[in-house]
Amino acid sequence: MPRMLQLTVSVLVIIAAGVFGYLQLRPDSQNDALTLASGTVLAQRTSVAEFNLVDQAGQPFTRRELEDRWSLLFSGFTHCPDICPTTLALMARLEQRLQEAGTPLQLVFLSVDPQRDTPEQMAEYLGYFSPGLRGATGNSEDIRALSESLGLAYVRVPGGGRHYNVDHASALVLIDPEARLAGYFRPPLDLDALARDLQQL
Repeated sequence: MPRMLQLTVSVLVIIAAGVFGYLQLRPDSQNDALTLASGTVLAQRTSVAEFNLVDQAGQPFTRRELEDRWSLLFSGFTHCPDICPTTLALMARLEQRLQEAGTPLQLVFLSVDPQRDTPEQMAEYLGYFSPGLRGATGNSEDIRALSESLGLAYVRVPGGGRHYNVDHASALVLIDPEARLAGYFRPPLDLDALARDLQQL
């Protein structure tokens, strides 16, 4: 067999094997991202990093709080002028919609501004949206570790004194009952589509 033909056949065999492997290993249709209206489900889930934070009541908020339930997490900060209040308002409406449908879901707001977001500040801020929202704040190291394990980037934009901004990811992160990263919902977020997707999952 000529060398060029042999090389071509080898390449085709490798491609065929790859396609077969993909068809065998791809997620079931119920978890296929193409079936979702507003989100992406990960075929391979990774564990959330260990962390030690506190909620808005000053109670411990650790990786254990993400186990045995589905959670939807959004990162931001209480001095955010636009994205955070808009998203939290949507999450509050989503919470009501899912409760009416009998679909329990823990909603978490992770602060990426520990210098200003004390538990007391978080409690006052989240109180404007829903008593069911769970806040999480604490030291910079644990916040950074949790954010990185969820693929959520953020950076502090310098300003004068305590008047600074924080650029942060705007996606909602889905965490499964084994405290594993399960998927993402990226803007623009639609309440109806989000509710349907979460009920389906």
